[in-house]
Amino acid sequence: MNLANEEEIKTEETAEEAAETEAETETDKLKKELATQKDQFLRLAAEYDNYRKRTEKEKLSTYENATAATVEAFLPVADNFALAMASNVDISDDFRKGLGMIQKQLDNAFEKLNVQSFGERGEKFDPELHNAISRTDDKELEDDCISLVYQKGYKIGDKIIRHAMVQITNS
Repeated sequence: MNLANEEEIKTEETAEEAAETEAETETDKLKKELATQKDQFLRLAAEYDNYRKRTEKEKLSTYENATAATVEAFLPVADNFALAMASNVDISDDFRKGLGMIQKQLDNAFEKLNVQSFGERGEKFDPELHNAISRTDDKELEDDCISLVYQKGYKIGDKIIRHAMVQITNS
């Protein structure tokens, strides 16, 4: 009887050890599966975040491009108003005042669209913003400065709508 009890106890201990080993194996398996699922979730979350940022950037870019194309169509009008205002033709003060009001409205519209003009006499020449058409000697200005503006440049943020056409001083 003793021997049978001992064998029965050993069998029960072996069965318990086998059950514990099986439970540990199952736990390890579940931990690995959980780690895999967590990794997949984190990757998916990162992909979604990148997608959201990319579409937001594309949306802003589309708006800027559409605004730039529209503004570009109005630039000849802005140029002609600037020429009319700068001309020394004999016109009545009321007519000049009316032109000035229209010019102001056009400038306000550009301001609302965040359109900035650039290319003024005395500015430092920047090949990213300006197209140099000619060079001249000008004692009043430093070298490589704008001495004459043929056509103003315009930009929205960092996007150049039109480069300024300018004359610069000799270096």
